[in-house]
Amino acid sequence: MRFLSAKRRHPAVKVLMLLFALVVIGGVYSLVSPTEQVSADTGKSQQIAEGKALFAVGCASCHGLNGEGQVSGTIQGPPLIGVGAAAVDFQVATGRMPMAQPGQQAPRKPNVYSDEEIAALAAYVASLGPGPDIPKPEEYSGEGLSEEDIARGGELFRTNCSACHNFAGSGGALPNGKHAPTLVGVENRHLYEAMETGPQQMPAFPDRALSPKEKRQIIAYLNELHEQPNQGGLTLGSLGPVSEGFWAWVAGLGVLIIFTVWITAKGARAK
Repeated sequence: MRFLSAKRRHPAVKVLMLLFALVVIGGVYSLVSPTEQVSADTGKSQQIAEGKALFAVGCASCHGLNGEGQVSGTIQGPPLIGVGAAAVDFQVATGRMPMAQPGQQAPRKPNVYSDEEIAALAAYVASLGPGPDIPKPEEYSGEGLSEEDIARGGELFRTNCSACHNFAGSGGALPNGKHAPTLVGVENRHLYEAMETGPQQMPAFPDRALSPKEKRQIIAYLNELHEQPNQGGLTLGSLGPVSEGFWAWVAGLGVLIIFTVWITAKGARAK
């Protein structure tokens, strides 16, 4: 009995029991949670790898193989480290990237990538450095906004956007051969991404400048503005006094020319 009592009190027994308990807990944990985590990481890693392969073919010639940017002759690609997935989704989904050739501004055109390829490119660029994520549908939806919210969106648009995009969002000319594109027909997601990332010459409006709700209000205002029916008359592109003045000159000069020709012809017949 003295031998058994001494054996139970031996310090090694407690250590062995502790190690056994840790092994059991670790085994149970490995069977429960890490499988999902590993599979999720594997899927994300595969998407990033696919994006990197697409980037090497379609983007690296201007932006560098690792998104570091480069300047070589007429090729000037800005660095993409830290621009985030939202910038890639906006530029590629609207067809602005890849550019066919260097120019003052990348125009909007049909995109050449599928939704899955755009998501892969965005995931790869996002892996290069933290930046704005692609917004979720509830972030740019106008559902739940009141008429007061939409009116507030109009105030914000006229204060922050109309100087370049025109009071009706029809776009306008900018210095050095550039222009603010029209906002008519632009998807809500891309409107939100443009405000978040500030593409090309547009300034960025992060949450400290415009809150997420204020961005939603602006988008809802534009949707309502562009859905309004034409109450009559010619919109002349909704470009305001520029187009109105142009057509006034054209019509006025045309009338003067016709009147001058008529007087001249009448005077010649009188002789």
